Amino acid sequence: MQPLTINQDKVPVLRRHGRIVPVDPSNLSDAAAVHALAWQASHQAVCSPDFIQLHTPERQAGYLKSKLDTGSKIYLLLTDEPVGIVSVTGSLIEDLYVLPNRQNLGYGTELLQFAMKQCTDTPTLWILENNAGAKRLYERLGFSESGRRQIVRNGLDEIELSFEKGNQWKRND
Repeated sequence: MQPLTINQDKVPVLRRHGRIVPVDPSNLSDAAAVHALAWQASHQAVCSPDFIQLHTPERQAGYLKSKLDTGSKIYLLLTDEPVGIVSVTGSLIEDLYVLPNRQNLGYGTELLQFAMKQCTDTPTLWILENNAGAKRLYERLGFSESGRRQIVRNGLDEIELSFEKGNQWKRND
Protein backbone atom coordinates (compact mmCIF):
# COMPACT_ATOMS: atom_id res chain seq x y z
CA MET A 1 0.00 0.00 0.00
CA GLN A 2 1.49 3.32 -1.10
CA PRO A 3 1.36 6.17 1.42
CA LEU A 4 -0.39 9.37 0.41
CA THR A 5 2.16 11.63 -1.30
CA ILE A 6 2.04 15.19 -0.01
CA ASN A 7 2.61 18.08 -2.38
CA GLN A 8 4.28 20.86 -0.39
CA ASP A 9 4.61 23.17 -3.39
CA LYS A 10 2.96 26.48 -2.51
CA VAL A 11 3.03 28.19 -5.91
CA PRO A 12 -0.20 28.47 -7.88
CA VAL A 13 -1.05 25.23 -9.66
CA LEU A 14 -2.44 25.34 -13.17
CA ARG A 15 -5.36 22.97 -13.56
CA ARG A 16 -7.62 21.82 -16.31
CA HIS A 17 -10.21 24.42 -15.38
CA GLY A 18 -8.19 27.21 -13.86
CA ARG A 19 -5.57 27.88 -11.28
CA ILE A 20 -5.62 27.38 -7.57
CA VAL A 21 -3.94 30.08 -5.51
CA PRO A 22 -3.41 30.57 -1.79
CA VAL A 23 -5.76 33.06 -0.15
CA ASP A 24 -3.97 36.07 1.32
CA PRO A 25 -4.99 39.68 2.08
CA SER A 26 -4.94 40.56 -1.64
CA ASN A 27 -7.70 38.08 -2.56
CA LEU A 28 -9.45 37.55 0.78
CA SER A 29 -12.51 39.55 -0.30
CA ASP A 30 -12.91 37.39 -3.44
CA ALA A 31 -12.62 34.22 -1.35
CA ALA A 32 -15.16 35.58 1.15
CA ALA A 33 -17.63 36.45 -1.61
CA VAL A 34 -17.42 32.91 -3.03
CA HIS A 35 -17.72 31.41 0.45
CA ALA A 36 -20.74 33.55 1.37
CA LEU A 37 -22.71 32.94 -1.83
CA ALA A 38 -22.01 29.21 -1.99
CA TRP A 39 -22.60 28.71 1.76
CA GLN A 40 -25.93 30.52 1.58
CA ALA A 41 -27.08 28.38 -1.35
CA SER A 42 -25.96 25.11 0.21
CA HIS A 43 -27.60 25.76 3.59
CA GLN A 44 -31.02 27.04 2.47
CA ALA A 45 -32.71 23.71 3.17
CA VAL A 46 -31.41 23.42 6.74
CA CYS A 47 -31.12 26.99 8.06
CA SER A 48 -33.58 29.79 8.64
CA PRO A 49 -33.59 32.71 6.19
CA ASP A 50 -32.46 35.04 9.00
CA PHE A 51 -29.45 32.82 9.74
CA ILE A 52 -28.62 32.55 6.02
CA GLN A 53 -28.61 36.34 5.68
CA LEU A 54 -26.00 36.65 8.44
CA HIS A 55 -23.43 34.99 6.18
CA THR A 56 -22.42 38.08 4.22
CA PRO A 57 -19.12 38.43 2.37
CA GLU A 58 -17.93 40.78 5.15
CA ARG A 59 -18.71 38.24 7.87
CA GLN A 60 -17.15 35.40 5.91
CA ALA A 61 -14.01 37.52 5.36
CA GLY A 62 -13.65 37.71 9.14
CA TYR A 63 -14.20 33.95 9.42
CA LEU A 64 -11.60 33.18 6.74
CA LYS A 65 -9.10 35.65 8.21
CA SER A 66 -9.41 33.98 11.62
CA LYS A 67 -8.76 30.61 9.98
CA LEU A 68 -5.64 31.97 8.28
CA ASP A 69 -4.50 33.54 11.56
CA THR A 70 -4.73 30.16 13.30
CA GLY A 71 -2.73 28.28 10.67
CA SER A 72 -5.28 27.00 8.18
CA LYS A 73 -4.38 27.15 4.52
CA ILE A 74 -7.13 28.47 2.25
CA TYR A 75 -7.15 28.19 -1.52
CA LEU A 76 -9.17 29.91 -4.22
CA LEU A 77 -9.94 28.40 -7.63
CA LEU A 78 -9.81 31.03 -10.36
CA THR A 79 -11.01 30.82 -13.93
CA ASP A 80 -12.34 33.95 -15.59
CA GLU A 81 -13.58 34.74 -12.07
CA PRO A 82 -13.21 33.19 -8.60
CA VAL A 83 -15.39 30.05 -8.61
CA GLY A 84 -14.46 27.93 -5.60
CA ILE A 85 -12.73 27.75 -2.26
CA VAL A 86 -11.32 25.11 0.09
CA SER A 87 -9.37 25.15 3.35
CA VAL A 88 -6.97 22.64 4.88
CA THR A 89 -5.86 22.45 8.50
CA GLY A 90 -3.38 19.61 8.94
CA SER A 91 -5.39 16.81 7.35
CA LEU A 92 -8.85 18.28 7.85
CA ILE A 93 -10.47 19.56 4.65
CA GLU A 94 -13.14 22.21 5.20
CA ASP A 95 -14.97 24.99 3.43
CA LEU A 96 -15.16 23.28 0.06
CA TYR A 97 -17.60 25.50 -1.80
CA VAL A 98 -18.21 26.18 -5.48
CA LEU A 99 -20.46 28.95 -6.76
CA PRO A 100 -23.95 27.56 -7.44
CA ASN A 101 -23.84 28.43 -11.16
CA ARG A 102 -20.48 26.62 -11.51
CA GLN A 103 -21.37 23.35 -9.77
CA ASN A 104 -21.30 19.98 -11.51
CA LEU A 105 -18.53 21.13 -13.87
CA GLY A 106 -15.58 19.45 -12.13
CA TYR A 107 -14.50 22.37 -9.93
CA GLY A 108 -15.36 20.60 -6.67
CA THR A 109 -13.36 17.55 -7.75
CA GLU A 110 -10.45 19.77 -8.72
CA LEU A 111 -10.46 21.57 -5.37
CA LEU A 112 -10.83 18.34 -3.40
CA GLN A 113 -7.96 16.61 -5.19
CA PHE A 114 -5.78 19.67 -4.63
CA ALA A 115 -6.74 19.83 -0.94
CA MET A 116 -5.99 16.14 -0.46
CA LYS A 117 -2.43 16.74 -1.66
CA GLN A 118 -2.02 19.49 0.96
CA CYS A 119 -2.96 17.21 3.85
CA THR A 120 -0.25 16.15 6.28
CA ASP A 121 -1.85 12.73 6.94
CA THR A 122 -5.02 10.86 5.98
CA PRO A 123 -7.52 13.44 4.64
CA THR A 124 -10.75 13.80 6.61
CA LEU A 125 -13.77 16.08 6.32
CA TRP A 126 -17.21 16.61 7.83
CA ILE A 127 -20.50 17.02 5.96
CA LEU A 128 -24.12 17.43 6.90
CA GLU A 129 -25.67 13.99 6.72
CA ASN A 130 -28.33 15.22 4.27
CA ASN A 131 -25.78 16.60 1.76
CA ALA A 132 -26.13 13.76 -0.75
CA GLY A 133 -24.35 15.57 -3.59
CA ALA A 134 -21.23 16.23 -1.55
CA LYS A 135 -21.25 12.70 -0.17
CA ARG A 136 -21.36 11.27 -3.72
CA LEU A 137 -18.36 13.41 -4.71
CA TYR A 138 -16.33 12.38 -1.69
CA GLU A 139 -17.17 8.69 -2.01
CA ARG A 140 -16.30 8.74 -5.71
CA LEU A 141 -12.85 10.00 -4.77
CA GLY A 142 -12.25 7.35 -2.10
CA PHE A 143 -13.77 8.73 1.11
CA SER A 144 -16.08 6.73 3.35
CA GLU A 145 -17.86 7.26 6.64
CA SER A 146 -15.55 6.90 9.64
CA GLY A 147 -18.41 6.29 12.07
CA ARG A 148 -17.92 9.58 13.90
CA ARG A 149 -20.92 11.93 14.14
CA GLN A 150 -21.64 15.32 15.67
CA ILE A 151 -25.10 16.63 16.45
CA VAL A 152 -25.72 19.93 14.66
CA ARG A 153 -29.27 20.23 15.93
CA ASN A 154 -32.04 17.84 16.85
CA GLY A 155 -32.55 15.58 13.87
CA LEU A 156 -29.49 16.67 11.89
CA ASP A 157 -25.94 15.41 12.31
CA GLU A 158 -22.60 16.01 10.70
CA ILE A 159 -20.76 12.87 9.63
CA GLU A 160 -17.02 12.47 9.27
CA LEU A 161 -15.62 11.03 6.07
CA SER A 162 -12.08 9.76 5.83
CA PHE A 163 -9.98 8.90 2.81
CA GLU A 164 -9.45 5.16 2.73
CA LYS A 165 -5.70 4.63 2.68
CA GLY A 166 -5.97 1.66 0.35
CA ASN A 167 -7.75 3.72 -2.28
CA GLN A 168 -5.78 5.23 -5.09
CA TRP A 169 -7.08 8.31 -6.80
CA LYS A 170 -5.91 9.43 -10.17
CA ARG A 171 -3.83 12.55 -10.03
CA ASN A 172 -4.22 15.01 -12.86
CA ASP A 173 -0.74 16.50 -12.47
